[in-house]
Amino acid sequence: MNIIVAGEKKSYEEGITVEKLIEAEKVETPQYVTVSVNEEFVQRADFATRQLAEGDKVEFLYFMGGGR
Repeated sequence: MNIIVAGEKKSYEEGITVEKLIEAEKVETPQYVTVSVNEEFVQRADFATRQLAEGDKVEFLYFMGGGR
């Protein structure tokens, strides 16, 4: 199955979960990542069960603090 990960078309096995995708993509500091699928945020509690489907668009987002 093909999905779009951070703007790049990639092939993964059918039914891959968000959690497995994070592992496969070797996401840095996965404990701090926020994931959106088709522009909708996925709750961290759902990472292990949220399956991806053909054509899904996945983004890994990090919210950083900073400033003065």
